[in-house]
Amino acid sequence: MTWLYGLLGVENALEFWWVMFGLAGQLLFASRFIVQWIASERAGRSVMPMAFWYFSIGGGIILFCYALYRADPVFVLGQSMGLFIYVRNLWLIRSERKRDLAG
Repeated sequence: MTWLYGLLGVENALEFWWVMFGLAGQLLFASRFIVQWIASERAGRSVMPMAFWYFSIGGGIILFCYALYRADPVFVLGQSMGLFIYVRNLWLIRSERKRDLAG
């Protein structure tokens, strides 16, 4: 395990699991682009599926927690602002759908 700790730049098991958590968040966050690309290819035009926003929120929350653990104010600020935007976009999409169904 010590070679893996050295490779990841961690000193103990707690740090190792935080790095794994952060990497999982980054993977989830990056997956949103694959989801968007597939949806656009299927539609034959650029689209932003709901899954894009859910992947953004899931990855953003994990990365925000990781940033708090790392005590990185730049990373914390960037993720917190992104989370607000992702949630707001979902709110706007749902509001639009409700209006469409009502009208």
